Amino acid sequence: MEKIVMDGGQALIKCLEAEGVEYIFGYSGGSVIPIFDAMITTPSNIKFILVRHEQGAAHMADGYARATGKPAVVLVTSGPGATNIITGIMTAQMDSVPMICLTGQSVSWMIGKDAFQEADIFGMTMPVVKHSYLLKTTNDIPRTIREAFHISTTGRPGPVLIDIPKDMSAGPFTGDLHAEMDIPGYKTRAESIDIDKVKEIAEAISKSQRPVILAGHGVMISGAKDALRALAEKMKAPITTTLLGKGIFPETHDLSLGWLGMHGTAYANKAMCECDLLLNIGSRFDDRIIGDPKWFCKDAVVIHADIDPAEIGKMIQPQYHCIADARIFLEELIKHVGKLNTAEWLKTIDSWKQKYPLKFKRQGNLKMQHVIDEFYKLSEGKAVVVTDVGQHQMWAAQFYKTDEPNNFLSSGGAGTMGYGVPAAIGAQLGRPDENVWVVVGDGGFQMTEFELATAALYKLPVKFVVLNNHYLGMVRQWQELFYEDRMSGVDLEGNPDFVKLADAYGIKGFNLRRPGDVKRVIKAALAYNDGPCLINCEVEKTDNVFPMIPAGKPIEAMIIEAPKSGGKKLEKPTGST
Repeated sequence: MEKIVMDGGQALIKCLEAEGVEYIFGYSGGSVIPIFDAMITTPSNIKFILVRHEQGAAHMADGYARATGKPAVVLVTSGPGATNIITGIMTAQMDSVPMICLTGQSVSWMIGKDAFQEADIFGMTMPVVKHSYLLKTTNDIPRTIREAFHISTTGRPGPVLIDIPKDMSAGPFTGDLHAEMDIPGYKTRAESIDIDKVKEIAEAISKSQRPVILAGHGVMISGAKDALRALAEKMKAPITTTLLGKGIFPETHDLSLGWLGMHGTAYANKAMCECDLLLNIGSRFDDRIIGDPKWFCKDAVVIHADIDPAEIGKMIQPQYHCIADARIFLEELIKHVGKLNTAEWLKTIDSWKQKYPLKFKRQGNLKMQHVIDEFYKLSEGKAVVVTDVGQHQMWAAQFYKTDEPNNFLSSGGAGTMGYGVPAAIGAQLGRPDENVWVVVGDGGFQMTEFELATAALYKLPVKFVVLNNHYLGMVRQWQELFYEDRMSGVDLEGNPDFVKLADAYGIKGFNLRRPGDVKRVIKAALAYNDGPCLINCEVEKTDNVFPMIPAGKPIEAMIIEAPKSGGKKLEKPTGST
């Protein structure tokens, strides 16, 4: 056993480096001073990224993890420092993102006594983490770090929190830096699979003539891109993905239906209504996909493969299921299936693609869709696209086709406004040689715009595309369609001059107001790589996203185009925005 005298903070840095940590995203404070000091006194290759707000640290780590597939590390102080990352932790938990959250804590003998900047972050985050630790002895640091990374990255990934009292990081460490994990109750299904169930599923598939494969984020996490494509091409089955699954199957492929759900393609949603078999791999059947569960694929055989047994039957009860890693499942299934008789089905789908294409009117004011579509063409679909949450997010998903995994990053389950700007910074740090663009609305941009300072400080060539319609556009759309256009709490009157704001941080800015200037401005932004740049796009204020399935309604209630003025009043949706 290797015993070296050092303090807890130094032991922590050594353990993080042993896990291959490249960056720590965070903000300093009194309870974590020993750890920050250890970054100076302990030789390592870890780089610290100083953010301007703790929430930004969590989203940067999230963006880094999604873009690279590697776990990311957050370090913040106790009390408000720790509570400020809860939104980011929830965002990561909802979307199965591996993240290690290190929070400072008051000295151990003051816990529970309302010490300065004390907060029960262990208790507060319990519903939104995969696992939590409260360090009780300094010598537990190596074992805890090793276990945290293992838990965070195996099975269904997620955030793990380690709360570190100051006397643990400052106190002497005399333990074993190579201590083994001790988590006998933690089991994963990384390599196990029930082959008999796979054969049953293959038999059910063989009877289908109108199949659809639904690929979720779990397929991407498992690295199953090649296996998924091989299965689809062998079966001759069309594929749709979830929003977070964008890119796991090339959206330019003939068998691609794009993504489905509330604002997905009309032809993907129509395929859900008409299919005779749905094979769902690595998607949790969230409410944005299924609408009214009583009507979802009611005449189809439903098959669900997922690594998380809690997801089986939670929303939709399948006729067949398999609990397994997506890659292992796909590689086994392909051995037992053959080509299906789908010629007529594919013709029908092609007719829907012709009849219901994604489109927008280029006349009149500048449209968000126009900016995104031109950016897709000029970047040849090869950029890493990060979005915030709102109308721009849906249009980016519609008009920027993604052919590779981990190239479209967005907050899905939590729908976190303010995610885009910091997540793009994390993505750029993780993939420094690639173009990273963040598409963000003026509302979400102002929630974390202060992280422009971080992008400028590290001279990161992120392109910030602010689609500025002076509204909280998605809520305004719902108010127009379902609440007789009674707008309340959505007018962002008083927006600053975003180009001047960028200039204040030393960031190059562009104003874009006319449709005729779109190509020129985007070309200029693509050519600028001396640091970040920002494009303020003054877009149509009251445009709406279609197709749209009203929340809580069956997919069959999809609105494909804007209702005619004076038409039937739309019934209020039963779900949330």
